[in-house]
Amino acid sequence: MSRKLVAYFSASGTTARVAKDLAQAAEADLYEIRPEVPYTKADLNWMDKESRSSVEMRDKNSRPALADRKADIAAYDTIFLGFPIWWYVAPTIINSFLESYDFSGKKIILFATSGGSGFGKTVEGLKSSVADDTMIMKGQILNGVQTTDGLKKWLDTIM
Repeated sequence: MSRKLVAYFSASGTTARVAKDLAQAAEADLYEIRPEVPYTKADLNWMDKESRSSVEMRDKNSRPALADRKADIAAYDTIFLGFPIWWYVAPTIINSFLESYDFSGKKIILFATSGGSGFGKTVEGLKSSVADDTMIMKGQILNGVQTTDGLKKWLDTIM
């Protein structure tokens, strides 16, 4: 088993495509973070202040339920954690994921997809969800088509 894992949440499929490419380039295992109740298109309408995603993102204590807790986190040293950027931070389901496992002593490298914003305060927003000895690194916004060579070059700079 690989000592690297690519764990990702993807609401629309964009982050899933990038995660699969990254897992291949990093020779890492792949795990999808899924909500217990899948998001609908209406749930993701950020222009609607009452949409599910808008309500969750306004409430920093929101922790959407996970569909499962089957990731074998203990088997990995490095976890690449991917998600779409929502309101300049990670969706709160990422906090749900982090709070569901013991990441003590692990290295978490973030990657994200975004319609135009950067990581903002993502790292700060996730640190409280893991043990103090967990390293969280801001990685890269990976929009568009990613080549294996391009991803390997990025991996060489962070590994």
